[in-house]
Formats: sequence, C-alpha cells, structure tokens
Amino acid sequence: MPTDVLLLTPPFTQLNTPYPATAYLKGFFNTKGISSRQADLGIEVTLRMFCATGLRRIFDMAAHKQESFSDNSRRIFSLQDLYIHTINDVVALLQGKKPTLAQLIAKRGYLPEASRFAQLDDLHFSFGSMGFQDQAKHVATMYLEDLGDFIKENIDEHFGFSRYAERLGRSANSFDELYATLQQPLSFIDELTIEQLDIHVQAAQPKLVTLSVPFPGNLFSSLRIAQYLRQQYPHIKVAMGGGFANTELRSLTDKRVFEFYHFITLDDGERPLEQLLKYIDGDCTKDELKRCFLINNNELLYINTTTCSDYKMSEVGTPDYSDLLLSEYINAIEIANPMHSLWSDGRWNKLTMAHGCYWGKCTFCDVSLDYIRLYEPVAAAQIVDRMEQLIAQTGFNGFHFVDEAAPPSLMKALSIEIIRRKLNVAWWTNVRFEKSFTQDLCYLLKAAGCIAVSGGLEVASDRLLQLINKGITVAQVARVNKHFTEAGIMVHAYLMYGFPTQTAQETIDSLEMVRQLFEAGVLQSGFWHQFAMTAHSPVGLAPEKFGVKAVIPEVPSFADNDVVHEDPTGAEHELFSDGLKKSLHNYMHGVGFDVPLYKWFEHKVPKTAVPPDYIRQILLEPEFSSHSPNAKLIFLGPLPGIEYFVKSKKGSSWSMASLKFESRSKTISISVADTQGKWLHELLQKIHIDQPKQWTLQEVKADYAAAGLEHFELFWDNKPMLGMNKAGLLLV
Repeated sequence: MPTDVLLLTPPFTQLNTPYPATAYLKGFFNTKGISSRQADLGIEVTLRMFCATGLRRIFDMAAHKQESFSDNSRRIFSLQDLYIHTINDVVALLQGKKPTLAQLIAKRGYLPEASRFAQLDDLHFSFGSMGFQDQAKHVATMYLEDLGDFIKENIDEHFGFSRYAERLGRSANSFDELYATLQQPLSFIDELTIEQLDIHVQAAQPKLVTLSVPFPGNLFSSLRIAQYLRQQYPHIKVAMGGGFANTELRSLTDKRVFEFYHFITLDDGERPLEQLLKYIDGDCTKDELKRCFLINNNELLYINTTTCSDYKMSEVGTPDYSDLLLSEYINAIEIANPMHSLWSDGRWNKLTMAHGCYWGKCTFCDVSLDYIRLYEPVAAAQIVDRMEQLIAQTGFNGFHFVDEAAPPSLMKALSIEIIRRKLNVAWWTNVRFEKSFTQDLCYLLKAAGCIAVSGGLEVASDRLLQLINKGITVAQVARVNKHFTEAGIMVHAYLMYGFPTQTAQETIDSLEMVRQLFEAGVLQSGFWHQFAMTAHSPVGLAPEKFGVKAVIPEVPSFADNDVVHEDPTGAEHELFSDGLKKSLHNYMHGVGFDVPLYKWFEHKVPKTAVPPDYIRQILLEPEFSSHSPNAKLIFLGPLPGIEYFVKSKKGSSWSMASLKFESRSKTISISVADTQGKWLHELLQKIHIDQPKQWTLQEVKADYAAAGLEHFELFWDNKPMLGMNKAGLLLV
C-alpha cells in the first residue's frame, strides 16, 4: 500500500543508535493520520560492508591496486582471510549478541591488528576495572577502524564511520566541488546506498521522500540519493531538512541544488512537511508553504507563510522508532572517555524536555536561530508518558534527553514524576552548571535514574566566561560538579580554547583549573574543542565587538555558517591543541596531576597564575544556602522505624526518639528529642513522594509550630538532621 512519506537518514551518522529526527517526524505524522515509513541507511550500508560477504567484495575490488598499497594496506590485504573469518563475530559482539567473545578479543591475539593498534593505550590503564566487555569493544572498534582506513585508501576516499564526504560538506561556501563530484560515477558506497534505497522505495511507494541531514558528513549521500530518485522515480518529490540546512543553508542562492532536491525546509519540520504534503496533493498553494525553498518558474523562492503557526511541543506526539533495526546497531568505543562511551555505546531513546535554550545568551552559540531562541518546555507528566510509550515500543529503558540545556526546574519535576510512577530508567542530558543544582536536587535526579550530565565549562577563566556570557563562574562550576559527583552522577565538561582575545596565559590558567577539577574528583570526563565562529552567533554577527575580524573570501552561494576569522590580540591557538588533549587524557585516568603544565607542550608556555589549591579551597568553603520558603520538602522513603528511650547525663535524663532509615546501601539512624522525633515521623508520611500534595518549607515550619515545638531552624540545621538527604529527605 503506498505511503505518504518515506523518512530517510542518509549515511552516515551514529552506529549505536538511530539519529532521532525521522522518529520524531514519524511520531508527529501518527497524530495526523499521515502514513509514513522510515529507514536509517547508515546502519544498513554499514552492515552490508562489514560482514564476510562485504569484505570479500572490498578485497576483490582492491586487488588490482596492490602495487600502490601503503605498508598498512599491504598488511591488511595479506590478512584478509583473518578479517573475513572474524568480521561477523566482531559485529555480533558490538551488537551485544555474542558477549562471551569479549575475553577472547580483549586479551588480544585473536583479531588481526594494523596501524590503529599502534596508538592503542594499555587497556588496563584506559579502562581500569571496567571489565572485559568495554575493553573488547575498544579492541573491536580499532579493528573496524583499520578496515575503515583500508576502505578510505583503496575503495572510497570519502568514507568515514560516522560521516561520509564530510570535507565536501563542511564549509562548502560554493556548491561547485559537490556538484562536480556528483557528476562522477557512483562509488562502492553509493552503490550500496542506492541498493538499500531501492528496497525501501519499492516497499513504501511514497509520494514524498524526506532526507534528514543533521551534519556535513551525510550531506553528500543525501544528494546522491536525491539525484537517483530524480532520475529513476521522477514522480516522487524529494525534500531535505535537518541541522545542516538549519544552520548552513539559510542564505542559499545556488539554483543547481534543486537539480537534486525539490524542496529544502528549515527548522522544526512538522508544520513545513505537513504543508508540503498538502501542496503536493494540491490542497494548498505554494504561498502557503512554511519555511521552504523551491524553484518556481526558474526562480529560487523562500516561502514562509504566516497563515499557520508551528505546533507546540505538547502537540507533536511521541517519537516512533518502528521500522528501524534497533537490534542491529553497533556499540563502538573509539576512545576511552566515559562520556563519549555513552554517545557511542548503548541504545538510547532520544527525547526532548524543552525546545530551545532557557538561557540563550552564550555569545559563541547560534542564539539568533529558532532552534535555540524559541524556548518551550514540555510538561513533566507528558515527558514521562512518552518515556513509557517508548519503553513499551523499543524494549529499551535508557534515555538521552537531547536538550540544548535541560532546565533544572523541569528536571526536578521530571524526576518526581519518574519516581512516583516507579519507572526503572537510566538517563542523561546536557545542562548549564548553574547554582540551581543543589546537593539535594542532585540526589533527587540520581534517585530518578540520572547517570550523567554534560555541560559547558568552555574556557575556565572568569574573564572569558563573562565575555562568553555563560552566566557562571569557575567557582560555581566546581561546587555544582561536587554536588553531582557526590550524588553519583558523572560529569562531562565541554572545554573550549581559542575564544577571541584569549591569551596564552589564559589558556594555561584554564588548563590548570581543569587539572584541579579532575584532581579534586569533581570532574570525570571532558573534551577540548577549538572555538569556531559561526555566522548566527553574537560573535559571528558582530565580530568587531569581540576583537576579531571576519575573513570572507567570497559571498557564499551555498553553505554559510563557519566564519574564518583573525584574532590579532589572542594567542596562536592551534599550538595548544595537542598538549591540551594529551594532558586531559591523563587527567581522566587519574594520572599526570604532578606533571608541570609546560611538559605537555612542544613550545614554550607561560607559568600558570592560578594558586595550586584554588579549587580545593573553594570546595572546602562552607555553602550557606538560604532556601526559599516555597522550596518543596520531599521524602523518598521507605518510612523509618521509631523507638523511644531515655538518655541520661550527669544525674539528669530526658526522653529521646531514634529513627532508623533503611537506604539502598546502608542503615542511617538519627536521635532527637522524643517530641521532635514523633513530629518528624509523622511529617515524613505527609511529605512522602507518593502523596499528591507537595509541602513547602514554609508549610513545614508552620506545622512544626502548630505541634507546640520551638526553634525550627535550630532543630533543622543541627547535627542529627545533617545528611538526611542521604536517607531520602530532600529540600528542592
């Protein structure tokens, strides 16, 4: 039966889990009665390449190039029988289907090894006691990377596991090179892609094919697919959308692009695609299209009707992962970074707590674009409804909330809802390291299944954080990271170097701050990125305000996002790249803290001006937080037992109450005056998380006074009550 829409993700994005755009759109179409099918051509093509049949085909194709082989290719080619013999088992291990092979693979000697293994760290150093499964996945990933190198060198120069022809798509101000390459014969990977495409087109018989292009690395494949569809299925319309179009193609002027796509839509796709289907069916005019590029009478038009608005986040439905090969995805571990392993290892259902960013002020970010600028949260109950639906559909109870920055208040409400429904889930998300993340809130998030957060520390310099308009300080980040860490939530920091006017001194001082955060144990993972100026960020829109000059070699007719710039007052930022990454790799493994900073670099660097105990002193300072009277008191339970006894000292005695709390890992006991103990025991029942009413701190104080008790603050802030958050009593 023909369908309305075939939703495709072109090769290549992630190997471990579907990129969520098509699932989001399919979920929306379900609410509108629009029939759709979806496919991730990336994983399908990958599985056709990396199997015994695929490798035989690859080695046969490369045989005539033997005389020009590099030493590495010659070695791999000579070991082809071993690769062909082991490839199916390696892929099965990475799919979680043959876990018993882990010890065999992790101990080395079973799989053939080429140049990628020369850079393989000692596995025990990299993974510690994480076990053979992770070690084996890392070895298996290196094995696949070796084969990827062989393919790139001898079969298709554009190949990459999570990207294809990325160089052609990245900063392609002109369409010329892409257009010329598209006139060449199909590559081996193109052929596999087209073969899979045909299968889905024949099954779906769609009137519209949509291509989701989130990154430069799957732009070229989308063009190849569109080119083939235009030639072989001229009755099918082809549309492109996704992150690449949203950020890069807003000023598109080159008509040749529309020899491939019929339409390009921008930003949220629900309303634009709904209008596009109406247009294809003749139910609306071109003037009623939403955020859509098209050619009409040989003129390139951009139409954005005001007659219909975008859908609210509450109206777009639950993502639908049906049709996708959820059990076939590959869990790779490319580098021994705990947060990167979450991105590449494990199958995560993707959801969004809130559209856009509630902060929306960072000067390096695309805050002028709607996907950042328009902030709209989803109600916590509806988010958890969607979580339950996805667990039922996919069988997976892990969630990655793909927010720009998850709002702390919504994370709190979400956690309460998860705990009340007694859902067993694991989840992680991106946050701002802001002071709202108190110790008690972090304990609540952990109790609801939060396992990790990632957030932007960017440049660990208060001057530059202010210039970035991040709204945080290094001291604040340290305290918040301590709260997450003590709650058992892993913390990953996005780190930046090369921000406009950043000096060599500030770069070294930033590294020293990072060193101290790792040494203090409040940061577990990080990654350095060199600053890139984008056209839609405050820096890109007004570079002169930040002391840099944009270098525009030509007026872009195709992609327009990354802006080449000169930084006359800053350091030579590229010189710091290797040293920053090398030191961070060691810090993540708990070593190298005593290595002088200059030893990580090949060039001369200044001495740090940061005191060696700067972070430690911040963390030793007592935190005095004045809780709002409207803050909520919640007890997670179970309810404690209570015993009364008499305590005597120097001839006097008084009645006491002992409350014994059974937590998951230990028993916690506190002793207070008997009247206070009786009141506290009754209070815990009133404020238990299962109760529909949430009590504010002000209401609890009033209840304490109504019980005839005095000096609430003295009781609440005294030693017996300190640490009650570990027993499940939280003020959030």
